[in-house]
Amino acid sequence: MWRSVASNGLTLLIVLCIAAAGVIGWGKAQYVAEGPLDAPICLQVKPGETMAGVAEDLSGRGAVSSPRILRIGADYSDRSGDLKAGNFLIPERASMQEIVAAVTGSGRNTCGTEVVYRISVNSETVQVRELDPGTNRFVELVSFDPDGEDVAQAQALYEQYRDQVGTQFRIVVAEGVTSWQIVEGLKAVDVMTGAVEEIPAEGYLAPDSYEVRTGDDRGELLAEMRARQEERIDEAWRNRAEDLPYETKEEAVILASIVEKETGIATERGQVASVFVNRLEEGMRLQTDPTVIYGVTNGRGVLGRGLRQSELRARNDYNTYVIDGLPPTPIANPGMDALAAATNPADTDFLYFVAKSLDPGDGHVFAESYPEHQDNVAAYRRLEAEAAQGN
Repeated sequence: MWRSVASNGLTLLIVLCIAAAGVIGWGKAQYVAEGPLDAPICLQVKPGETMAGVAEDLSGRGAVSSPRILRIGADYSDRSGDLKAGNFLIPERASMQEIVAAVTGSGRNTCGTEVVYRISVNSETVQVRELDPGTNRFVELVSFDPDGEDVAQAQALYEQYRDQVGTQFRIVVAEGVTSWQIVEGLKAVDVMTGAVEEIPAEGYLAPDSYEVRTGDDRGELLAEMRARQEERIDEAWRNRAEDLPYETKEEAVILASIVEKETGIATERGQVASVFVNRLEEGMRLQTDPTVIYGVTNGRGVLGRGLRQSELRARNDYNTYVIDGLPPTPIANPGMDALAAATNPADTDFLYFVAKSLDPGDGHVFAESYPEHQDNVAAYRRLEAEAAQGN
């Protein structure tokens, strides 16, 4: 009798084990299988929220077939504790495994409402945009220049979105802005805190896009900009061409800043850099207007007019029509393309360049000799005269 009971018990245990294994296997299959979501959604995970709460939210929006399986899967893979607050784009048919990876990864926002503060050479703008999950493209909600006219309505809309739960913030620094312009731009970002006591060294803040949060410190963001730029400078200097007419990476940054201010066209930066490198090798003065402008403005804003003859003749450290070689410091914060151009200029014999047309986007025409350059300048002057007659 006891042998029969033991046999039946063992059989039952085996059956239960097989059933459990089947359930576990089914759960794993459900966890990695294509999900039921018909269209992409933007999932907001609030600070302090748990994986259980996220799972229930996803279930209510038709993104998962079983919130329990998602929670167990996250626990089993030791990712529940990595849940990040933010806004995350969940694609259609995303599996529970993919969803867990999205909400426990870098924490970078991939959807939702975003306020973008743009610090450019000629202006500062505030843009509020929202990612459309269906098209994965941003839709602009409002954009304005805080210093412009008739901005009260736009300002009110901005403040409404700014104070909305889940709004994310981004600062975009354009190539070629000065350190003073960056600091002034950050002062106007009203979601940040902290005073900036000193303008950072020119040329050593990285033009880039930076995600920030309410209450972030301006000084800490500037430190991040410095660290990012130092990495870029070091990499460009490590990969530099041989026989450059300067010996330090600091001089390379100076030249990169001049290249940055002379052209906004990435494809011709190497040629522009070659002109200045060739001039340095020939012992010629650089004769570039942006350095003179920097000497006049000290990098504090835009000149807003043409250079005067007296300014072109003035003797100062930044007037490259008067001094030999490079100015003492950079004149702006160069981007990666300009740094690459300064450390690996194009191989040309060009010594001169002038604008190709009245549209800066058309770039420049280059010349190897002064007579050729004079012809190019004359052609540009004719365009100016024709434009003046047309007005």
